[in-house]
Amino acid sequence: MNSKRNIAVLFVCQALYWGAVIVGITLSAIVGASLAPEPILATLPAGLLALGAIVATAPASLLMQRYGRRTGFRIGTISGALGGALAAYAIVEQSFVGFCLGNLALGLYQACANYYRLAATDSVAANRSGTAIAWVMAGGILAAIVAPAVSVGSKDLISTSLYAGSYLVVLGLSLAATFVLGLLVTPSAAFEKSGPAAPQHAHARSLGEVARQPIFIAAVVNAGVSHGTMILVMTTTPLAMTAHALDIGDAAFVIQWHVLGMFIPAFFSGRLVDRLGPATVSIAGACVFILSITLALSGTAMGYFLVSSFLLGAGWNLMYVAGSTLIAASHRPEERGKVQGAAELGIAVIAVIAAFSSGGLLAFFGWNAVNVGALPLLAAAVLITLWYARCRRREGAEGAVG
Repeated sequence: MNSKRNIAVLFVCQALYWGAVIVGITLSAIVGASLAPEPILATLPAGLLALGAIVATAPASLLMQRYGRRTGFRIGTISGALGGALAAYAIVEQSFVGFCLGNLALGLYQACANYYRLAATDSVAANRSGTAIAWVMAGGILAAIVAPAVSVGSKDLISTSLYAGSYLVVLGLSLAATFVLGLLVTPSAAFEKSGPAAPQHAHARSLGEVARQPIFIAAVVNAGVSHGTMILVMTTTPLAMTAHALDIGDAAFVIQWHVLGMFIPAFFSGRLVDRLGPATVSIAGACVFILSITLALSGTAMGYFLVSSFLLGAGWNLMYVAGSTLIAASHRPEERGKVQGAAELGIAVIAVIAAFSSGGLLAFFGWNAVNVGALPLLAAAVLITLWYARCRRREGAEGAVG
């Protein structure tokens, strides 16, 4: 019963977090372009958000291992509130540096909130990890339905500063999540100090030993490539749309359907992972990504942006849930802090490279280059997933012989 309550709370926190994120996805490049001294710097705020997540990812995991999930999550939501307030103030003052700093603070929120899905596995059986992860991620559906309209509708709250009001919404959503986190209960040590109550092994492995496992490598590559591909394309989508005579309302509608694509599959992707295995689901996700890219390269009318963005989200969900399930299975309880921190750091590094690359690709080579740039990443992820699956089959065969 407690595990169901915690999953419900994390579902709501995920919805509030993604509500804030959608504002950033929709507006950060557009606001950045209006404030930046050079066009190539338009996506720098989004890149700094990803950089903030990199800097905070490992410390956040270690902090949660020592002081509990609830404490770490609340540090994240408070940082999100600070980032929203700072970004709104920077827009009023027309400060590009201030807007960048606000996005950097939002990166800390992202670093902490990324553990919502992994926290869902702390108190469920291993064979239900995929389902628990997917249900928490499904909280993004609520955000997808409401947040795009809110981000556009609130842009004029401060009449003298376009879009400052949208970042005040980020402030409000972050504060709401801070209070919701108080409803978490403690069915185990998972949401508080995890050490004493967690089952201990005689020898906790080093991070290097864990990181050399095929399961860990496949986990980070799948989650990282899916997240990096999504960021690479979606960061520049609003700019590409406005460059092709579409407006901010059109961009918000496309972002809405993109986020729905990210989270609607959560109703079945977790069960697919638990039933078919993460390798199969991850490769299916890569195929959906490739279909999305093919459509994006086929035209720049509204319909192409809409359908390709929806499929981009669906591919992300399949690969990300599969990779996250592998992360949860790659470590022992006492190794959780350092291993999850290292995994999330790897994912964040891929994401920040994608975020910083997207602006340059769009500015110098155009929209098609942004999409084509994702294909080598997806090919590498598929090859590594096949290698991991082969290692698992070989281990199973050896075990059967033994």
